[in-house]
Parts: sequence; structure tokens; C-alpha cells
Amino acid sequence: MSRVLPLSLMMLMLSAAPVWAEEIMADSMLTAATVYSNRATLTRRAVVDIPAGKHTVVFENLPANLLPESLRAEGNAAADVTFGAVSNKVVQSAELTQEREREINAQIEAVNDQIAATGGEKQALAAKQTFLDTLSKQAALRSGEEIAEIDLKPDQWKGAADAVLAGMGEVIAGQQAADIKLRGLQKEMAKLQAELQEIYTGARNSYQVVLPVEAASATKLTVDVSYQVPDATWQPLYDARLNTEKGTLELVQYGSVQQGTGEDWTSVALTLSTAQPQRGASLPEAEPQWVSLFDPNMRAQKAMRGFAGGGVAMMASDSMASAEMAVAPPMAAPMGMQEEMVMKEARFATAAIDTGGFVAEYKIPGPSTVKSDGTESKVMIAPFDIDGKVQLRVRPQVSTEAYLAAQATLKGERPILPGMVSLFRDDAYVGQAELPLLRPGKEQTLYFGVDDQVAVKRDMLKDEKSEAGIVARDQVIERHAVTSIQNLHNRAFDVVVEEVVPTSQDEKARVEVISAATTPGYAKDAENIKGLLRWHFTMQPQEKKDIKTGVKVSWPANMELQGY
Repeated sequence: MSRVLPLSLMMLMLSAAPVWAEEIMADSMLTAATVYSNRATLTRRAVVDIPAGKHTVVFENLPANLLPESLRAEGNAAADVTFGAVSNKVVQSAELTQEREREINAQIEAVNDQIAATGGEKQALAAKQTFLDTLSKQAALRSGEEIAEIDLKPDQWKGAADAVLAGMGEVIAGQQAADIKLRGLQKEMAKLQAELQEIYTGARNSYQVVLPVEAASATKLTVDVSYQVPDATWQPLYDARLNTEKGTLELVQYGSVQQGTGEDWTSVALTLSTAQPQRGASLPEAEPQWVSLFDPNMRAQKAMRGFAGGGVAMMASDSMASAEMAVAPPMAAPMGMQEEMVMKEARFATAAIDTGGFVAEYKIPGPSTVKSDGTESKVMIAPFDIDGKVQLRVRPQVSTEAYLAAQATLKGERPILPGMVSLFRDDAYVGQAELPLLRPGKEQTLYFGVDDQVAVKRDMLKDEKSEAGIVARDQVIERHAVTSIQNLHNRAFDVVVEEVVPTSQDEKARVEVISAATTPGYAKDAENIKGLLRWHFTMQPQEKKDIKTGVKVSWPANMELQGY
């Protein structure tokens, strides 16, 4: 009974592989890709027949831009198989290494040949046209000779003229056909050159990886070789779909994948990861931080002596100062080195996808294909479990229109990563927004445009400036406003009305919300925004409601008020 033994070994970088009994060429293909924010890990799989004994399995034509330190091998077999130390080397070739690049170059050469052949056809037609023109001119000259010297045979002249005209017609038609063909070839050439520009690497080098193996008995070995390559990235995208009739919100996460590694990923197992291997795994070393002291009075005294003694003394003083700076360097040089190191570390801290330290992997179901020409491939990850509450939101101070919104609360265990979200209202695209990083339990408001089925009107009822007080008089501004809202829908809606009242930064300027002139039931300083009043209520179909605000601001008469 056979048994399957999993094998895993980190590859060791050796300058040359040991000599083994037999080389076995591995016919490998890409099977998996794990994409990070600025690179990808690719896995190639080969199935080879291994005789008993020691052998080497050779993988050829691996991309020249792979990171050798990331090489890794693992495999399984029905017999006992041991992996030896692994070597790799760069192999130079006269041909381009990338298959698609070779195909396009071959197509360009074929089109060039057709263009040259068409040019030859045009030259032949031009020569034929020149011959016919010459023949016509000679015939015209002959017709001018004395009629007595010409044995005039009308049938022959007519036949010759018809032959010349037919020949000229064939030449003209051939030239037109050649021009049309040439235009088509030129368009095809431009298309091929543009496609080549998208994937161009010019690489004529490739990696060869040699994996030593020793089998206890003849067996079939499945071996995977993985490595990292640059020029690959992904970012999260979202679709938010609001159904106004049902009052439901659906949020689906996608991944936008792009790569220019030089080879297409065809039918691979695709994984999107938020890990950032480019940032390194080790904490940077601690360096000494040197400090020193100097006496500014002594430096000033030396400077004064230099001025008093003339130019020579000044030069001597400068030399002494330079000498002092030369003595201190055990403190200054390490400090400069440390500042440079800190700046480099700051660059590494910048990430394309900020997940707040949360690392996740998304395995895309089914095989995926990502072209190497930079084309965006959008793959679905999964829908989110959210609790969405549909609201109508009104801010009458800035707009007399109601906006349809959804208050989304994230459920489940996985977070929402930062990214752009496409907004759909009843399957109609209404725009885009940006989602921040959201942990489970957090809320986010998404807006889906103006709702024309809600009428909003705002009127100023009072706007007066006066003076108050008997002895110390104050200036006073009092403003009253009313916002009228009507729900024209055939269903009830939650409505949120927000209005900002002034907030004083000076105790001498006093702000009062007039209770008698303000609709009760509001939350003060909503969302920790000073002066933001928020009313939250439910409106039935066709219902009308007025929201009133009254504000009084007073300040000393000898001062000016700003901001209101």
C-alpha cells in the first residue's frame, strides 16, 4: 500500500549544484498566484517520473525578475523522496524568454514581410504603368506620320488601343487594392506594436532551478516551486446596492488585480493577501544616539579676537573651530548615520493598502486568469454581512434637497479594507465614494444621491440685530428659521435633519439656542461636532413636518463679531 509523504524545504542559494546521476527536465506550468500590494508569489507545478537513486529535476525558463531569496520547493510522492540543496543560475538566450512577447514579435515580422511584399507589388504595377504610358506615346507619334507611309489597319489599331486601356485599368485597380491592403497592414502593425509596448520586457535571460532528489524506489513526484516577482498588485473594490422598495443594502467586495510580470496567469488558483512582505520581518537595530556640549561664550570670544586681530587672526580662529569640529566627530558622524537610517525606515512604513495591522487572505473560488499587459481583472471576493438602515438626510443650511442614505453596520468577523465603492440605487449607477477601514460593529453612512420624492423648503422667519442692556450695552443678533419637509413617497421613511448653530470661542460672545423657537427632541453636538443639532424621526407617506431653530448671539458693543 503506497503512502504519500509531504515534503517541504526552504531553498538554499548555492553557486553550483552537486553532480547527480541523471537530469530530469520538468515540464511545469503556473498553478497558483498570491498577490500582495506590490508583488506576487507564483507557484509552478511539475509531475515527473523519478527512477530509484539520485537525480536532479531541472526547471527552465523561470522569469529573470524573480527574487532568488524567495525560492521555495515542496512536493509529495508515493515513495520515500529526499530533497537536496537547491541551486539556481541565470541562463542567457538569443531569443526572448516570454512566450507572448515572442508571439507578438513573430506576428510583427510576418506583417513586415507582407508590407514589403505589397510594396513590391506596387513597384511592379508602377513599372507596368510606365511601360503602357510609353507605348501610348509611341502610338501617338506614329499616328502623326504621313498617311501614305502607314499601312493602316484599323482592326489592329483598335485592338492595340483596347489592350492599352485594359492594361491601364488593371494597373489602376491593382494599385488601389495594394493601397487598401497596405492601410490594413499598417493598422495591424500599430495594434501589435501597442500590445507589445504594454507587455514589453526585452528579457533574453531566464532562471534555471535545479532540485536534487533521491528516491528510495521508482515513483511519480509532484513538485511545486514557488517564488516572488515584482510588478503585481491588487486593491479592494466594492459595490453597494440599495433597494429602496425593500429598504435593503447589499455590499459586495471585489479585488482589482493587475500584473506586468511578463507572463499571463492562465487558470490559476488566485489568492489576494493584505500581507506586506516588502516591509521586512525584523525590527531595525538600535543605534547609539550621541550628544555633545560646547560653550557658546568661548566661540563668541574667539570670534571677537579674530575681528580684533585682523584677517590672520580670523583665519586662525576659523582653523581652530574647524579643528574642534574635527575632534568631535565620534559624536556627529553616528548621529548623521542614524538620521539617514530613520528616513529610510519611514519610507518602508508607507503601504499601498492600510489595514491597521490586520492581515487577511482572500482565496478566489475557481480558476482565474490575469493578463500580463496591465489589464485590470476584477474578481469577486464575497458579500459582507451588514445591517443597513435606509434614511433620508437633510441639511437645510447647505441644500434644500433630501439625500437618500444607508446607515451600514458591519457584522461578522472580517473588516472592510479601505477602497472605492460604486453606488447603485435600484440597479442604477449613481456615483462613487471612498470607504475607510471598518471593523466589525462599526457604522458607515453611504449616500445614494438626491431623492426627488421629498420636498424641502427653508425660510428665515426672523433676522434682527439690536442692542440690549441699561448700563453696559450689548449688541444682539437673533435669527429664527423653519425647514418644511414633506414625504411624497408611498411608504414611511426615517428622516435625519441636521443644522449647525454658532459656537463661541470667547466667553464674551454668548450663544443661546432659544427653546421657545426651536423644535424639541434634538441631539446636541452630534458626532462630537460642536453646534451640530440633529433631529431623528419617522415620516409617514405624504406627511409634512416643520423643524424650527431660534438662535441668539450677544457680545459687547465695543467689539466686533466674526463668523456669523
